[in-house]
Amino acid sequence: MAQYEKADLERRMKGAVENLKHDLNGLRTGRANTALLDPIQVEVYGAMMPLNQVATVSAPEPRMLSVQVWDRTNMTPVEKAIRNAGLGINPITDGQNIRLPIPDMTEERRKELAKLASQYAEKARIAVRNVRRDGMDMLKADEKKSEISEDERKRHETEVQKLTDAIIAEIDVAVAAKEKEILGK
Repeated sequence: MAQYEKADLERRMKGAVENLKHDLNGLRTGRANTALLDPIQVEVYGAMMPLNQVATVSAPEPRMLSVQVWDRTNMTPVEKAIRNAGLGINPITDGQNIRLPIPDMTEERRKELAKLASQYAEKARIAVRNVRRDGMDMLKADEKKSEISEDERKRHETEVQKLTDAIIAEIDVAVAAKEKEILGK
């Protein structure tokens, strides 16, 4: 097993925050934004692939997204993935193009998006906790191999916990700001 490295744990935790921020950018409030479709995975060629690897996404109008599917055989899986993404967007197929009119933001839709933001945040928190667990396991393994003392292990565990708390606080701040933006408060 690898030795404990604080920098590696911090990098992995910050990666979870970056993923969260990327996901939150996809939650646009009433305007068409291509990032809205970034989290969507499409089942094509027997594998799950990001939508942007099977189609070109553009925003030709402020309230319309356009998805140009490269391979005609992928039209149905792409349309299905968009429909099942929980974005509240109804795809309109037009040849090899899928148009996505962005609906007006109803109060109900705003609440759904805020809920989705919370789900993204929870996914990020879980990822951070998994990194913390890995760090704690490495410390215990290092102590077992007599590479560090019990006191060193405890000191490092405190560092890992402080880092975890700081990263989770960063996640909470990011999601609270996004929820505020979505709910228009």
